[in-house]
Amino acid sequence: MKKAILTLGILSLMGACNEPKSKEEPLNEKKEIAMATEAAVSAERGKYLVNAMGCTDCHTPKKMTDHGPEPDPDLFLSGHPSGEQLPPLDPSQVQGYVAFNMGLTAAVGPWGTSFAANLTPDETGIGSWTEEQFLVAIKEGKYKGMVNGRPLLPPMPWQQYRMLTDDDLKSVFKYLKTIKPIDNVVPNPVPPKGS
Repeated sequence: MKKAILTLGILSLMGACNEPKSKEEPLNEKKEIAMATEAAVSAERGKYLVNAMGCTDCHTPKKMTDHGPEPDPDLFLSGHPSGEQLPPLDPSQVQGYVAFNMGLTAAVGPWGTSFAANLTPDETGIGSWTEEQFLVAIKEGKYKGMVNGRPLLPPMPWQQYRMLTDDDLKSVFKYLKTIKPIDNVVPNPVPPKGS
């Protein structure tokens, strides 16, 4: 009797294993890759990377405090303030040095004067950018992600950031699209005198 019950149990179990699976479509390779990519690309990871890479060092204007310049949270990643006038400085006077303004958003060197970009999702920042433009800007060092655009200027370390994975850069872009938009038109770079 015990053998009969055991045999019946095994046969039932085997039959259940041979039952058709649920009517859900099995995952194919493309869907699995898309799901894995979506999981790898997150605004939370982007926030971590933006902080770890020090984007606020240049892209967030500073307030002078008792402890020196500190990022102004009200202007987070808004780039060089459009209304800030810099004192005149000829790059040839720098003689082997790079000079920064007090907010660390403008740099003067042999390339002229460059200004940190507005990275907020405002139209004056990256509001109208596509993910592809962001990848071109960082991977190829192109202004506004335009393939035929001018190169990004120092001190932007795109040569190092381009080593990040596409998923990491997509995460950074995704995060930047979630921060407070700030209307700030960053000035155009100023070429060195005599150029």
